[in-house]
Amino acid sequence: MNVNRQKKDDLIKEINENFDSHDTFYLFDFINMPVSRSVELRRKLREHSYTFKVVKNRLALRAFREEMPEDLKAYFRGPTVIAFASENPLQLARLIRDFSDQHKILKFKAGLLEGHFLPEDKFAEVADLTSRDSLIVKFGFLMVYPLIKFLRTWQAPTESLGRLLSQMKPKKNVGGKNAQSTNQ
Repeated sequence: MNVNRQKKDDLIKEINENFDSHDTFYLFDFINMPVSRSVELRRKLREHSYTFKVVKNRLALRAFREEMPEDLKAYFRGPTVIAFASENPLQLARLIRDFSDQHKILKFKAGLLEGHFLPEDKFAEVADLTSRDSLIVKFGFLMVYPLIKFLRTWQAPTESLGRLLSQMKPKKNVGGKNAQSTNQ
């Protein structure tokens, strides 16, 4: 087998493994991206366990799985880079959007978000979504908040009684001292 052919088969296999192991990936057009920016972005993404891969479109299409949306095939044109996310795809979208806004380099083409086709016009909405952890925290707070209000309402009469008794106690002592001084 030709060495060049073997390299292509290995690349197809690697891309296929990435498609199999990640249910979320984004396609970007990276025209005129300097190497220094590419290295910077790769480092940032690697810190968060994301994969960033420049692909040849023909090879990526050969590795394309049958269960993926056919609409996605049309976006494998021109210089293409794929960002893969195994966890927290919203954070990946935010990281790349912020980097792209800062350096004016990457342009989102399309993607697959947890198995669903993501067109170009929806990427900004996805990047602006709140993370799953934040939503869980907010939901938990909303579940507990009525109980907190109920407990505070229930404790209010006892706190008021305690304040009233604490205010009356010094008055008795003052009154008792005055009564003792008049008796002498």
